[in-house]
Amino acid sequence: MSKGKIVLVSFPFDDFSIQKVRPALCLTDPMGQFSHVVVAFISSKVPENIEQTDFIIDPDQVAWGNTGLLTTSYLRLHKLVSIPLSLILRMLGDFPELMENELSEKIKLMFQLK
Repeated sequence: MSKGKIVLVSFPFDDFSIQKVRPALCLTDPMGQFSHVVVAFISSKVPENIEQTDFIIDPDQVAWGNTGLLTTSYLRLHKLVSIPLSLILRMLGDFPELMENELSEKIKLMFQLK
């Protein structure tokens, strides 16, 4: 798996007590001795509070067919986790290249980068 891939993973809930299989976006290529990747949570539920760093991926977008997602989804960049490749269940698709600049801007905003 590499940066820009949408994958299926067991994503931990906020309190880390349980995990649920969810789609996620790989934000990095594998790193380190144990080949960890940083992934961001993707949900089909409309968030109660939409953050500035949330990102909507919907079927009306040109590159939707390559995502592997089934419905309009919300990329929640503030929900990140570093996981070993072994926890990735399978690849679903690719994040749309046309949206990479917007994604980069939201990551900069989240981490207060210039």
